[in-house]
Amino acid sequence: MITFKQVSKQYEDGTKAVANANFTIDKGEFFVLIGPSGCGKTTTLKMINRLIPPTAGEIFINDVNTSKVNIDQLRWNIGYVLQQIALFPHMTVAANIAIVPELKGWDRDKTNARVDELLSLVGLDPEIYRHRLPTDLSGGQQQRVGVARALAADPDILLMDEPFSALDPVARASLQKDIKALQQNIKKTIVFVTHDMEEAKFLGDRIGMMEDGHVLQIGTVQELIENPASPSVTRFLRHSDGVEQTSMPTVGSILTPIEDSEYVTSGEHQSKNELQFVLSNDNQLKDVQYLGKSIEHYQTINDSDTLEQTYHQLEQCPFPALPVIKGDKCIGVVSYQNLAKLAIQPALHHA
Repeated sequence: MITFKQVSKQYEDGTKAVANANFTIDKGEFFVLIGPSGCGKTTTLKMINRLIPPTAGEIFINDVNTSKVNIDQLRWNIGYVLQQIALFPHMTVAANIAIVPELKGWDRDKTNARVDELLSLVGLDPEIYRHRLPTDLSGGQQQRVGVARALAADPDILLMDEPFSALDPVARASLQKDIKALQQNIKKTIVFVTHDMEEAKFLGDRIGMMEDGHVLQIGTVQELIENPASPSVTRFLRHSDGVEQTSMPTVGSILTPIEDSEYVTSGEHQSKNELQFVLSNDNQLKDVQYLGKSIEHYQTINDSDTLEQTYHQLEQCPFPALPVIKGDKCIGVVSYQNLAKLAIQPALHHA
């Protein structure tokens, strides 16, 4: 958990980059900071790992004041990915990823195993990529290595400063999908800076909107759309074609409850479906099975996700349904059948 208490940053020339920031980022949350250039979003992010010191206020990580922590220890527990990946050009991919584990004194076998694990996690075959130099990689591949390096020492927090903005649209869209899927697996606390509202809506559990150094509003996409705190928030939420969004239902409003879903089983009673979501007694998702075999890293969807987000996630899923999660509980299932009942597809084509 990251907490800002009355945090401000003012430079010697009088410029106030951040003014009285007060908010909390929950453990395991994908939190997006968005705003125009110069709004203070990157300054806010960099104050978390003390790349920029605040001039007033305090920042806490798990109730510990970051100003009281040894700076090396602090940063070893915070991964950092930025737009300019800054891979060392003379070092192999494996050597770049291994930097922090080696600084922390990991032995060679543990480090090598972690490198291979992370390369696989970000979609790069270790056998092919571990010995390559950064110049042998595409921009998207370099950024994947940057993400792997940031995760190398298994930090609790990952800071991402406009990491995909320099990529071409195809690579950018691919990495957005992959980082969202990756987060469902690794469950890190991610603080992500962007100026792209569509990126923020796709990735963020919550979005913090900033302007002129002030945090205007924090909330889910749905909360921001339904209850914008100011005209500036409304303006940010407009589509790229300038058409303002209207309130939209979330997946939580159309799901099939677990007690009514043919896909849900307790494990004691076998479902007749090829696809089964196995729940514990307190409705936590224990396992996903297809044809009786467990599926690793199965995708889930948050109950506050919009129907458009749901549609796109179902498109990416090779199976007909997704479990809907609220907190740490499975509350239902969504499938194309749920979406078809609302005849959403025509609306999506015009979104």
